[in-house]
Amino acid sequence: MANSSIRLNENGLHLLLEITEERDVRLLHFGAVPFDESTVRDGQKAGFRLLELQLSGEDRAEYHGRTHRATYPGLRMRYETHRDSRTEPGRKLEVELRDPATGLKAVQHFQFYDGVQTARCWATLANEGEAEADVEYVSSFALTGLDKEGERDRDEKMVLTLAHNGWQSELQWRSYTLPELGLSHLIDRTSKRVSCSNTGSWSASEHLPMAVLENREAGTSLFWQIEHNGSWHWEIIDQVDLLTLLASGPTEHDNHWWVRLRPGQQFASVPVAVGAVAGGFEEAIGQLTAYRRKIRRPNADNRELRIIFNDYMNCLWGDPTTAKLLPLIDAAAEAGCEYFCIDAGWYAVGEWWDGVGEWLPSSERFPEGIKYVLDYIRSKGMVPGLWLELEVMGINSPKLAETDDGWFFKRHGKRVKDRSRYQLDYRNPQVIAHANEVIRRLVEDYGVGYIKMDYNINAGIGTETDADSFGDGLLRHNRAYLAWLDSIFARYPDLVIENCSSGGMRMDYAMLSRHSIQSTSDQENYVNYAAIAAGSPAGLTPEQSAVWSYPLREGDDEEVVFNMVNALLLRVHQSGHLAELSPRRRQLVKEALDYYKSIRKDIPEALPFWPLGLPTQQDDWVSLGLRAGERAYVAVWRIGGESASAALPMPRFAGRELDVRIAYPSAHDSALTWDKAGGVLTVTLPQARTARLIEIRAK
Repeated sequence: MANSSIRLNENGLHLLLEITEERDVRLLHFGAVPFDESTVRDGQKAGFRLLELQLSGEDRAEYHGRTHRATYPGLRMRYETHRDSRTEPGRKLEVELRDPATGLKAVQHFQFYDGVQTARCWATLANEGEAEADVEYVSSFALTGLDKEGERDRDEKMVLTLAHNGWQSELQWRSYTLPELGLSHLIDRTSKRVSCSNTGSWSASEHLPMAVLENREAGTSLFWQIEHNGSWHWEIIDQVDLLTLLASGPTEHDNHWWVRLRPGQQFASVPVAVGAVAGGFEEAIGQLTAYRRKIRRPNADNRELRIIFNDYMNCLWGDPTTAKLLPLIDAAAEAGCEYFCIDAGWYAVGEWWDGVGEWLPSSERFPEGIKYVLDYIRSKGMVPGLWLELEVMGINSPKLAETDDGWFFKRHGKRVKDRSRYQLDYRNPQVIAHANEVIRRLVEDYGVGYIKMDYNINAGIGTETDADSFGDGLLRHNRAYLAWLDSIFARYPDLVIENCSSGGMRMDYAMLSRHSIQSTSDQENYVNYAAIAAGSPAGLTPEQSAVWSYPLREGDDEEVVFNMVNALLLRVHQSGHLAELSPRRRQLVKEALDYYKSIRKDIPEALPFWPLGLPTQQDDWVSLGLRAGERAYVAVWRIGGESASAALPMPRFAGRELDVRIAYPSAHDSALTWDKAGGVLTVTLPQARTARLIEIRAK
């Protein structure tokens, strides 16, 4: 057969596949601009493989180091057919490949979504041969030629932006040139890679599973997010004198994963969302935000954005009792909160960490019964909530007497133990029955409408139970947990379950396509929280981004205002000893929440922008904006520094008459100046550690 091609132009994404006479399939282009033939030489096209696939016992074709290029049978896969169809989300392209030596069939999937420049990509494998096939690596998305547009060297024009993550230090965005990451352009291909991996059950323990790669000469950006709640891997490598992105779920070399496909068995890789835009980081995040809203489970919580009070942070610290809660409930209701969640500790007296697992209320903490307190919350017009950590069981839990080893992760014949907890295996029907009964009791018997679902351990590389590898056991468990979560939302569609993992340690869109709300951090210092809050809408939609606001007993007015501004453009996670604040400071809380209720209808449609660039913990000034049609809301924090003023570039509003005002707090000593010609808003805040919320309306 002669060379043929498959061309798609879908929602502003341009895709070109070439099928050679030998039936090799090459993904020559995936981007925001049409393919330019002059950007690829014929000698380079062999490196544009659609799929990388490595089986145990197979060769590698060239010097590769730790990269996943030049795989076998990846290099042997041949075109069989393709299907171009419509599904409910949008257009779908499936390209079918086959290995003539083993009979292994692979299908590369591209699911487009109407109206957004993002596609979800994954590969399915089917063993149609006669022998077992042991899979060490399979790409979910592979693209060569990331740097092919433009004349300048990739060392100069390519910039990679990613989010470093850690406990109480989430969402630390940084941008790098490739030489700054050690990938200098010295030869046509090297063994070096720029890579990010996660191994374990905290999917965001060190990095968010996403990145943006900008070609600053071409004025375009490629972005991706790996949609998985466990181990994952992506790498940027160089081959055929061009850059390649390989994105996947877990791998053997990086994550202790491999799977044996017996004849007739199938495997689906972890999905990866990939998109491209004309523009830089903000434009990429705008498209990713729209895509995230498309794939998310429809729910009232993301439309209504009700205010949550939670008694933990800088408040009861996991030590609730009836006597402590009642005045807090009164104060939260008076301030305007709409959910009241009792956090950790409600199930045991004293030190409870290693004894969790039964999830029965403590009679010592609640002499009248916990339902008395939950009913009191409801009588104040709020929806009651409780904290759970339902994926673990403490090593001293009374519930252990009803279990066996099959309930838990095991490695080398022993139960996996982390932070004095065992990891439950959600492939076990008894574990599912236990979890179902806990949820049923909370919702049906106690009347709970909000659950803060925490997860404070990392179960490591996986489990050996009913698995081909530790990583295979983890992947199967991850998928079983998501299936269980789907079943709970199907049974209780109005139940709100917050995704929390010691804050933001599992901030991924396998979880966030189900959960309506995500804890962004357990950061205890409100000043440090500003940069985390401001960076959060790049990692998840603003309406899912829960930020603590916890006025302190010993603070002043500006401390209250700073705390409230942290959360006002996102989801308010109110806390703090509200009942013990002075009337003046309590009124500042209520003023903020009243204002939030007046603007929250705009947040689920708004797109984020950063007038001062992406925030860092080292910045003296931080700013986050949300654009909603002809309106914009801008939070500004002055952390420190000598300057009392900051200039906020707003090129989208340049040349326009604006109504600009400080919307919160109503009483302030700050000032605004709008330079229409230059498109710059100057904000003056006389003191450090102060913050303001600005409202902008185009005339």
